[in-house]
Amino acid sequence: MRSARLFLLPGLQGTVAILVTLLAVAAEAEVGQARRAELVHMLRQDCGSCHGITLKGGLGPALTAGALRDKPRGYLETVILNGKPGTPMAPWQRFMTREEVRWLVGELKSGDIDHDKD
Repeated sequence: MRSARLFLLPGLQGTVAILVTLLAVAAEAEVGQARRAELVHMLRQDCGSCHGITLKGGLGPALTAGALRDKPRGYLETVILNGKPGTPMAPWQRFMTREEVRWLVGELKSGDIDHDKD
């Protein structure tokens, strides 16, 4: 399968990068510290039941930064929110807002979540 590429007019690439950064900062600002702790706990306990307690894979694929490197953020956010029909991946939109999912995906992709911590 060929990967999709975004072609931008010269000068717009920097603008797009700034917008993506601003969205990430806004999502982080909207997700308070207490809720972040809850989301990390949910990730380790609920997601870990399928993706492995250390998130290195199990019934579901690994959720490590390396495993997610080539996955677009929007794709990951959509899968978390809507699930994947025909698979055990359930939708989580009843439990998380889009901003919370955006923050969680950012943490996973950056590797900032300690996968081995209890």
